[in-house]
Amino acid sequence: MRAHEAGALHADGYGHPSWLRVPADVNALVPSLWSASVGRDGEGVLTVAGISVLDLAREFGTPAYVLDEDDFRTRAGAFRDTYTEVFDDLCGGADVYYAGKAFLCTEVARWVDDEGLRLDVCSGGELAVAVRAGMPGERIGVHGNNKSVAELEAAVSYGVGRIVVDSFEEIERLAEVADRLGTPTGVMVRVTVGVEAHTHEFIATAHEDQKFGFSLSGGAAAEAVRRVLAHAPHLQLLGLHSHIGSQIFDTSGFEVSARRVIGLHAEVVAEHGVEMPELDLGGGFGIAYTTEHDPLPPKSLAVGMAEIIERECRASRLAVPRISIEPGRAIAGPSTFTLYEVGTVKPVGLDGGASRTYVSVDGGMSDNIRTALYDANYSCTVANRASTAEPMLTRVVGKHCESGDIVVMDEFLPSDLSAGDLLAVPGTGAYCRALSSQYNHTPRPPVIAVRDGRARVIVRRETVDDLLALDVP
Repeated sequence: MRAHEAGALHADGYGHPSWLRVPADVNALVPSLWSASVGRDGEGVLTVAGISVLDLAREFGTPAYVLDEDDFRTRAGAFRDTYTEVFDDLCGGADVYYAGKAFLCTEVARWVDDEGLRLDVCSGGELAVAVRAGMPGERIGVHGNNKSVAELEAAVSYGVGRIVVDSFEEIERLAEVADRLGTPTGVMVRVTVGVEAHTHEFIATAHEDQKFGFSLSGGAAAEAVRRVLAHAPHLQLLGLHSHIGSQIFDTSGFEVSARRVIGLHAEVVAEHGVEMPELDLGGGFGIAYTTEHDPLPPKSLAVGMAEIIERECRASRLAVPRISIEPGRAIAGPSTFTLYEVGTVKPVGLDGGASRTYVSVDGGMSDNIRTALYDANYSCTVANRASTAEPMLTRVVGKHCESGDIVVMDEFLPSDLSAGDLLAVPGTGAYCRALSSQYNHTPRPPVIAVRDGRARVIVRRETVDDLLALDVP
């Protein structure tokens, strides 16, 4: 394949990625990509929780995020039950924090509370959502590499269970806030363990050259522990925190991470006589966006992580601390698909006589930036009907004024696709609405929760009036 200045996808001979197969049936759904209640009716129309997407489009418009509430709750419950069971004999169970950055709104925070999970937030805004939803403070963890004094004051005042500190400045800032408010605050120290997850460079967060945490090399993490202990009783050291990245499909990275962070844990016990009661292994559990992905179920993840923790603690002669994890994408991601309407279908000639069909939809990078930001791959299907037409290779693009405004890089769709058809893109529950924008002054789509044949708005569609409301004449 010849190189091309615009990238390999533009080079002569590029067809489609090797994992993308020509489907025998363009109407077939790959179950691993969709929430449990998604299927097709007798006419081939996509349904979710017993509701036709035709009805959803008529009532709520497109584009729209469609969230299967039972699927979300079931995935949350699976992590809760599995990790509690697997870690019960080791350390009395495990705590599961839903990573709110994946997707958060007041109703979702209530579901998280209902299902007995804890909640991880990483901004004052996310904390405000948790407070509004009534999430108890002791079940909230606060992240962020540059928390403001106001954010720390809000967290301490609400009585959050833990704050994950990320810099020496923050330790001093938090100690002053806790002292001034007279509220002792639980602290975890985020440790950068030097493990680079097998994922995109921008979302691999444990290698040394990045903004998060205290590095093990050079002693920064050990010094952070000393400084937190020096601020007792205003700061109460709970343990160490390590997060190695996102879209991780095996436990090998956790093995190296756990060995290194437990090594620091042992050093703290030896130097300070303090055996920290907790250890957080972060999140990053992958999901299937396309047929190239094969994520592990929660039980396999839990068993693998438990074996690693038990082995490393035994080698260091430590009691196993209480473990916590932070799944976000693995709960929210598969529970949602985005529903679009096709606006144009345009065949484009390529070098060598080849062609590609560009399918433009009524959303784009403003509601799903991940393809442009991370080279993320997605799948999609025609949602409003069945088709007997031959499959054609397409690229699904948005309506924004950017050549990189791509929603689905490569997908086989029926060759009779036309304007007015509906497309559904699965796996959009995490980091799509959360990373959405108003680019080109485009109102953001609503989030529609579906359950037991009923649909309701949990985040309303933005309007042009919303876009103009912040302008000061």
